[in-house]
Amino acid sequence: MTTKNPRPDFSTRLSSLATRPGVYLMKDADGNVIYVGKAISLRNRVRSYFQSQRHKDPKTRELVSHIVDFEVIRTDTATEALILENVLIKKYLPKYNIMLKDSKTYPYIRITNEEWPRVISTRLVVQDGSQYFGPYTSASSAYKTINLLNRLFPYRKCDKKITGHDEVCLYYHMHQCTAPCIGAVSRDDYMKSIDATAKFLSGKGDEIVKETEQEMLTAAEELNFERAAELRDRLQAVNHVLERQKIVIDTGSSADIIGVSKGEGGDAGVQISFLRHGKMIGSEFFPMQARVDDSEADILQAFVTQFYEDAAIVPPRLVMQYAMLPEESMMIEEWLSGKRGGKVTIHVPQRGNQLGLVRMVAKSAAENLEQSRIKHLSDEMKMTAAMTELAEALDLPRMPRRIECFDNSNIQGTSPVASMVVFEDARPAKKEYRRFSIKTVVGADDFASMKEIITRRFRRAKEADEETEGKWTTLPDLVIIDGGKGQLNAALEALAEVGMQVPICGLAKEQEEIFLPGRSDSIMLPRDSQALFLVQRIRDEAHRFAITYHRNTRRKNAFKSQLDDIPGIGPNRKKALMKHFGSIKAMRAATIDEITAVDGINQSVALALKSAIGDTSSVKEQTDGISES
Repeated sequence: MTTKNPRPDFSTRLSSLATRPGVYLMKDADGNVIYVGKAISLRNRVRSYFQSQRHKDPKTRELVSHIVDFEVIRTDTATEALILENVLIKKYLPKYNIMLKDSKTYPYIRITNEEWPRVISTRLVVQDGSQYFGPYTSASSAYKTINLLNRLFPYRKCDKKITGHDEVCLYYHMHQCTAPCIGAVSRDDYMKSIDATAKFLSGKGDEIVKETEQEMLTAAEELNFERAAELRDRLQAVNHVLERQKIVIDTGSSADIIGVSKGEGGDAGVQISFLRHGKMIGSEFFPMQARVDDSEADILQAFVTQFYEDAAIVPPRLVMQYAMLPEESMMIEEWLSGKRGGKVTIHVPQRGNQLGLVRMVAKSAAENLEQSRIKHLSDEMKMTAAMTELAEALDLPRMPRRIECFDNSNIQGTSPVASMVVFEDARPAKKEYRRFSIKTVVGADDFASMKEIITRRFRRAKEADEETEGKWTTLPDLVIIDGGKGQLNAALEALAEVGMQVPICGLAKEQEEIFLPGRSDSIMLPRDSQALFLVQRIRDEAHRFAITYHRNTRRKNAFKSQLDDIPGIGPNRKKALMKHFGSIKAMRAATIDEITAVDGINQSVALALKSAIGDTSSVKEQTDGISES
């Protein structure tokens, strides 16, 4: 537990701070960064923390009581300070900063910059000429939008090279692709679908309707009734979707409407609705990690800086429920204008139509926060019920808060590996996962492999020192062995040799039977019990983790066995070949000219490669046909 030490006298350091923009990091007695902030004037802002606390809010007073050191980083501009603040918040996750709860990257819809563009979901925004739309709060919502767009404006779903002389796939017959792969559509006509998709995502549905109507009339006048009927059906589908996009502002303006809601326990959420050309085209809810004393304005400020750091689209106007401090608002406006490449203003309406919009969005934020809270409580109850049921069924001394599950993976005895997955409070603790390469077992011997990994895991726990504490010394409340009595007995032998005792069981997949040490009969959990759902989920996660590791290990070994013995191909050339072609099969199908196009590969090396892997049937493709077992 951290103790509050007397704070040093900072007066000399404070007076020497520059009156320039920058970022400051507040630290506690243990050297942990507990708060990151930005400032237009470092001296004024940092000094304010150590002046009279009489009029400060409770959160600031608590923060200051833990500060024993600080660090500053100067920047050339306030905008750079804001960007750096975001980076440092993500790095340190300070206790007193407000943060988006989900640290993951949100999915976007991307229209690729290719000759025949695709519409795909991605979590990475890069400056490659592609168009990006979003973000979306879940991959499922992005995929639903993509599937809807594909029905309205068919475009290709594959990523293969378009030659115009390929074989047509099922999507063409399902009317979900216009088949540029067989030359069934010209590029001009294909790009019409892509342009319509971009307009639809930008909220320009009315333009699509007008263009489709005109094209339909033209087709009818030319007696191309089949094409006219196709456009008529598309027009009806587009209109049906557009009916759900409520017209809220007649002026056709574009903005993001942002509202916030706070719960009693400090939980909070922000709702952002996307207004494009006068229409509300979408709305997303983002949970926030806040404290009871954080104000709504502070939550909105934290959201805006973190959300728009990665956002693909910045509108010309943010309409917000609460006002930020003038200094903060000015800094954020300048930053957003730079990202957009045009002026961005932040507006807090006091009356009129926009105030009504903000209230509507804030109401959605409150409703979604309540639903999130209810779901969280429901999930907590299910997890507690699962652990309680499991403890009772297996006669455990306490609730299994930490469960470790072990699984082996090998195919025909090759590249044997194993996995350890960890669940804490019925949730995956992925930072605790471990992979094992089997070292002492030859061939496919699951029992011996299980004995090896249990020995290694618990020997490390027994022999761990202060440096490795936390990695291996935390013992599980329950160990699950993926397998029946044989695997369980192998694990028990390992524990006995190491001299440790932990609650342990085996889970056989066929009938989902649970085997306990010293009992001949198995335990069958009720089919609808939360405990069974939990152990199945843990076992499946261990299997997935082991299979993934095995597949990667086998693939590396396959590449190694065929490429490493070829004269002239060292680590760098092998890496370049793997990056360019992806598989031995692709290298085998490539021409000498295609191989020499790879950086660092000359003709003699290409000839040696083709000679070694060749087009003969005697060379077996080692990376094909890997099945999951």
